[in-house]
Amino acid sequence: MKINRKLLMLVGVLVTISTLLATDGYLRNGYGVKYSALAGAGVALPLSSLAGATNPAALVYVGNRYDVSFAYFSPSRDYTITGAPSGAPNTFGLTPGKVESESKSFFIPTLGANWMIASNMSLGVVLFANGGMNTDYPTPTFYDQSSPGTGINLEQMFLGGTYSIEFVENHAFGVTALFGFQRFSAKGLAAFSNFSADASALTGNRVSTATGFGARVGYFGKILPMLSVGVSYQTKIYMSEFKEYKGLFAEEGDFDVPANWTAGIAVNATPALTFALDVKGIMYSQINSVANKFDPMALPPAFPDGNGGFVPNPNHKPLGSKEGSGFGWKDATIIKFGTMWKSSDEWTWMLGYSYGKQPIEESEVLFNILAPAVVEHHITFGVSRSFCGGQEINLAVMYAPSGSVSGPNPLEAPNQQTIELQMSQLQVEIGYAFH
Repeated sequence: MKINRKLLMLVGVLVTISTLLATDGYLRNGYGVKYSALAGAGVALPLSSLAGATNPAALVYVGNRYDVSFAYFSPSRDYTITGAPSGAPNTFGLTPGKVESESKSFFIPTLGANWMIASNMSLGVVLFANGGMNTDYPTPTFYDQSSPGTGINLEQMFLGGTYSIEFVENHAFGVTALFGFQRFSAKGLAAFSNFSADASALTGNRVSTATGFGARVGYFGKILPMLSVGVSYQTKIYMSEFKEYKGLFAEEGDFDVPANWTAGIAVNATPALTFALDVKGIMYSQINSVANKFDPMALPPAFPDGNGGFVPNPNHKPLGSKEGSGFGWKDATIIKFGTMWKSSDEWTWMLGYSYGKQPIEESEVLFNILAPAVVEHHITFGVSRSFCGGQEINLAVMYAPSGSVSGPNPLEAPNQQTIELQMSQLQVEIGYAFH
């Protein structure tokens, strides 16, 4: 198998770790320029070698191909506190006002390659990233005077190897073996030290890393000349623990990647016009550190007894324990629609839209100041220009209108303070493909 030497020039990118925020929660809306231009739709469309991240079965239909893309991502995230702190005993009020996260520019690489090893079999490799849990507030949100700011940073990268086979004509199966690598850091959370199972591993430590393995399996079938279907499922990726933050995340720093599935159809209405419709499900409830609800009554190890002493809290579940408070995210279901129009042999135009209800409940806004993934709509546009010799230049633009959620501060007196989270997103991605 002879590998095009141009691909070797891209190997250095494999060591690049980037925060990625164009999200379905904190999973990416689409992997690769064409899939991004369709708002992530395309489980039933073989479009590029990056299909290994969406539906590995599709790779056997894309031929020998190499793809590389870089995206510029700009999110806007802020929180607003309404209502003055009560000052009542055993309450935790926040400073009123609006605070914006300062981190607003990110650059994200994505790579893919596919080699046909037989007329009905292929091997591929793909590099992609997830994100969405990144904030950098310039103020001590939780009154941690030891830190100049507040926020967290989660970075995830995945390297996959794909095998795809057409087992009968127009029907294929594929599997991508995934290796995951992630990094995490947090600052400005010292106010929660008394609520942690290990306050030394709660905040302000060095960047912590974790690795793990999982897989994605997929099926592609051309049912009728104009109708294709696709289904894929990614297992939970079991990651090692963030040891430096085992006093923050549930299960002593565990932060696995949730299982997710996608099912969809593609309709070739004419030789030049294609429609795609996908439904995607993400099982955040499998991950305790993401799904556990914030329980203010379980945080204190003891309560005042009114006589100057303390009574142990029988319901105490400290941060870092199996049932310790998390972000309270619900499972997510996202609907994605995309259309492609080939106006000539050289030009293809793409539009997309996706909707998924944000996973944060009104009762969970306090901890989600750190991760306000509240956008629900993604609107996308893209164009592809083909050249002789099997080369392509692809461009995609994504805009996610502002989304928000508001709810009470659960550590304050009832109806005393309201927290509102807001987020919007803009992404521009450009890619080059060659055969």
